[in-house]
Amino acid sequence: MTKKTFALIGAAGYIAPRHMEAIKACGHDLVTAYDKNDSVGIIDRYFPNADFFTEFERFDRHLEKLKRKGLPVDYVTICSPNYLHDAHIRFGLRLGANVICEKPLVLNPWNIDGLQELERETGKKVNTILQLRLHESVIALKEKVDAAGDTIFDVDLTYLTSRGKWYYASWKGDISKSGGIATNIGVHFFDMLAWVFGPIEESVVHIHEHDRAAGYIKLKKARVRWFLSINFDCLPGEVKARGLTTYRSIQIGGEEFEFSGGFTELHTRSYQSILDGEGFDLEENRTAIQMVHDIRKSTPVGLTGNYHPLAELPLAPHPFASSREKGE
Repeated sequence: MTKKTFALIGAAGYIAPRHMEAIKACGHDLVTAYDKNDSVGIIDRYFPNADFFTEFERFDRHLEKLKRKGLPVDYVTICSPNYLHDAHIRFGLRLGANVICEKPLVLNPWNIDGLQELERETGKKVNTILQLRLHESVIALKEKVDAAGDTIFDVDLTYLTSRGKWYYASWKGDISKSGGIATNIGVHFFDMLAWVFGPIEESVVHIHEHDRAAGYIKLKKARVRWFLSINFDCLPGEVKARGLTTYRSIQIGGEEFEFSGGFTELHTRSYQSILDGEGFDLEENRTAIQMVHDIRKSTPVGLTGNYHPLAELPLAPHPFASSREKGE
């Protein structure tokens, strides 16, 4: 096996360590990394000899120099904020590298068209991390659904992952940068559901607030009620009592679909698939990106029709509402 070299954009991000671990586990080398923040001591655990930059211009210069020395990186891995993915993918392709990008690939479906054009021009390839498609339980569910013929399943998706006030002060709290709740914490679930149950036929948004979103999606083989939230108060009482801050549930026909385990190795499996030429390309992302884009642009209809039960929870004020009113 020829050792591949990687450059990483977004080394200080939450998800970056999973990529570092995957690169190392697959037997390859991270040679340089960039983040405007310098809280990146985690690099020492995996690649202490990697060069690191806090200025993109110097990072770009360094990679260009490596390329001119005949040492171009094989891959650029992107873990930057959502709204920068498109630009950073373009940077990697122009550099002459293949690209691995965290989800969401981009914020708008038409961005995929531009990236496909750049792929054709450069001869390089973009892959993304859609790790739930590699989860053994999800694969088994897809096989079950495929074997069920024209059966239409009733599905409830609930994903609650608490975030503090910092969330609203970061890029994640800015819908123009993160894409909002559905994109930021839900895109991988929407991708999984469309992969398992088929293409979307209808989408209704019931509520879309700063801390939660809920709606209904009709897929070819499923009627899906979904609810996503970052508000701790939305967690079930028994989850809070156990000291947990995250709750995810997918019920299919009133029965819980168990997939809580088996997550730790999915990034490594994703990398190995990509390196084997079996990764998920740009087009594989289009359905989910279109879904979350449409959710973001839809006008909520309120609590009418087939809505998720948790949509009835009382709404909470924006945590910075009082400061905004005071002009602080």
